[in-house]
Amino acid sequence: MYGLAKLAGVFGTLNPVPALERPDLLPDAVLAAVRDVVPRAEVFEIDPDHADTETLCQVYDLPMEAMANAVLVLGRRGGEERRACCMTLAHRRVDVNNVARRRLDVRKASFAPMDYAVAESGMEYGGITPVGLPAGWPVWVDGAVADTDLVCIGAGVRGAKLVLPGADLLLLPGAERVDGLARDL
Repeated sequence: MYGLAKLAGVFGTLNPVPALERPDLLPDAVLAAVRDVVPRAEVFEIDPDHADTETLCQVYDLPMEAMANAVLVLGRRGGEERRACCMTLAHRRVDVNNVARRRLDVRKASFAPMDYAVAESGMEYGGITPVGLPAGWPVWVDGAVADTDLVCIGAGVRGAKLVLPGADLLLLPGAERVDGLARDL
């Protein structure tokens, strides 16, 4: 397991290590999910001021094609709130108005506001990840993410990122591959 990301040569000087060796970088829920569901995940520490994807790529010279973002989407139907975590490559955008809206079976879907996303996920904005989300969150993984050898995603906090095979996201509770969930910008 050790060196999965290093062997790929994608993450350069950041030196990802097995996430279970650095529990100090992960909130409890993320650590538990890594241990129980995605044990191949690796983690690296970053400056929290550079947690946003574009800045992270610029500062650490990382390829945008290896970055995946968790986007929390909401809708309502008959007074019932419906939500999902959508995983997309950073250079793509979740199709909220068509694909996500239809899958939620709502008239209107939108991105979750920051305060809601933080409160409901239990994670820091800029570090939200499907790994360790509370029970009941469907996780929709765009096919392009699932087909990516290694993706860099949030670690639940702004000061770290996880690296894992894109297909491993499909191991998460409530996860499902959704081809066409996102489109190029």
